[in-house]
Amino acid sequence: MPGSDCDDGGMTDDAPLLRPRRREPAAYGILERSPYPLVSVAIAVIAVVVITIVGFTLGTVDLGLSTALNALHTGFTGAFTTAVYHVISPAPAIGITVVVVAVIWWRTRDLRPALAFGGTIAITWVPSAVVKEIVHRARPDVAVLPHPFPVQPDPGYPSGHTVYITAFVIALIWLLRETRWHRLALTLGVVAIVIVFFAVSIDAVHYPTDAAASILWALAVAPGVRVVWVDWLMPRVPFLRPGRG
Repeated sequence: MPGSDCDDGGMTDDAPLLRPRRREPAAYGILERSPYPLVSVAIAVIAVVVITIVGFTLGTVDLGLSTALNALHTGFTGAFTTAVYHVISPAPAIGITVVVVAVIWWRTRDLRPALAFGGTIAITWVPSAVVKEIVHRARPDVAVLPHPFPVQPDPGYPSGHTVYITAFVIALIWLLRETRWHRLALTLGVVAIVIVFFAVSIDAVHYPTDAAASILWALAVAPGVRVVWVDWLMPRVPFLRPGRG
């Protein structure tokens, strides 16, 4: 009606959590096609190659910084960083992602944004474990750490924990791009990434350069992954085509 709040096709502030602000075909932020798909994919491929090569050159270059950060692993700080490390270890992280995917599906009544969210995280995260085995960079030497964490059996570069949380935040920000929750997700997401960066560094289960490379990995790789998974592959599945939620 003329003069109503919906003249421009917008929605009021009490719009459901994951519904777009505009009354267009429900695209949700994470389903919006990339305007530069080939560039995104190329950047992702180059990033994987460069980050892998850099991993071979690092050695123990930041062992001193790792030792200094590990000195903070006392009292509440130590308990908190250890809890963060355990909460987003692979098994809990997979569980968290599955639960969020289910919630997205329930809230939107559309399987596409749910699978776009989960698939973007998984396909960004899993290859980093392959690169970890290829580079095989040792974790900080527990013999020189003031508060050594139990020895971890796998190599440390890149940090799977940090790749996961960064990919999770990126996917969530994309998902909420067309909602009033976008800015909050961006702010809290950046805080979460910083917390995990310092958690794995203070625990000294990773060198700071492991964690920094992991953030760069997710930032560079996730857009290309989203193009391949969401723009190219998902539309080829009959029950994932638009209007088939």
